[in-house]
Amino acid sequence: MEPLIRASGVWKVFGPKADRIVGTPDAALERAELREKTGCVAAVRNVSFEVLPGEVFVVMGLSGSGKSTLVRTLIRLIEPTAGEISIGGRDVRAAGAAELRDLRRNDVAMIFQHFGLLAHRRVIDNVAFGLEIRGMPKSERLSRAREVLRVVGLEDAADQFPDQLSGGMQQRVGVARAFAGNPKVMLYDEPFSALDPLIRRDMQDEVCRLQVETGQTMVFITHDLSEALRLGDRIAIMRDGAIVQLGTPEEVVGAPADEYVENFVRDVPRSQVLTLRWVMRDPEPGEALDGPRLDVGTIVRNAIPALAGSERPVLAVDDDRVVGVVDRVSVLEAIAGEGG
Repeated sequence: MEPLIRASGVWKVFGPKADRIVGTPDAALERAELREKTGCVAAVRNVSFEVLPGEVFVVMGLSGSGKSTLVRTLIRLIEPTAGEISIGGRDVRAAGAAELRDLRRNDVAMIFQHFGLLAHRRVIDNVAFGLEIRGMPKSERLSRAREVLRVVGLEDAADQFPDQLSGGMQQRVGVARAFAGNPKVMLYDEPFSALDPLIRRDMQDEVCRLQVETGQTMVFITHDLSEALRLGDRIAIMRDGAIVQLGTPEEVVGAPADEYVENFVRDVPRSQVLTLRWVMRDPEPGEALDGPRLDVGTIVRNAIPALAGSERPVLAVDDDRVVGVVDRVSVLEAIAGEGG
């Protein structure tokens, strides 16, 4: 499958003569050293990744790690200093003003923490706003807006105004507006950070549901590890502008790349993230393969009852083929020390 998004060697340097930093020894300096020596700040450092169609790709890191700057460079809301970016086969860096506008209107939608709803317009008109800008006839755009409002469960709020809605409902309107244009890519920049925890979880559920129903490709920015683990097919963890680890939630939790990532995942319950694929071992010579069978993608926590109820190890299977054996020792070793 061809990647929908490709980023290769992307840099964003702020400061005087920023374009002269990349490719010099100064580019390797720590952030503080670079700023002291040149007056420049490298917000994004030599970042490369690909996103497949239908994938939820999460970029996470602490404040100042460069994640929001990175996502903005993808559609040149912030101009990258160096590197290559393509979306749907389009060379984003080579795009002229008209092509860039077309990319932003038709191929990519971005959802921010602040909803940016038009207070004087009804919900349905807010959802249809992007289609109005495209020049779609009123009857068509309102029909499409009603359709999307049904998808996000807000069909009864179509004629209300934004200030009549809760924060969570307003964010749903923002999501619906982005979906209305049927973009190839959805970019979420910490969209739920300002919401209450329960509403935030509801919105995460909504994103998961919409992704399953629509197959939409999503790039999701967050500083919250639990949100990243919950949403992401793959996660890129950033520090000081660079990606320090890129992998599945299971890889990030099970094999952190360095101490920085290890500190991030230290309190994550491993049994709720790791699957049998991670903890299984090869069958021993002559070992009887007659224990309970579970799919290799089963979360360890969900396999514990089968292990506890059988004298035989659990068999991890993929399409009815035994690919590994999971015993109590391997599970205990995998989850040892979880929760700190």
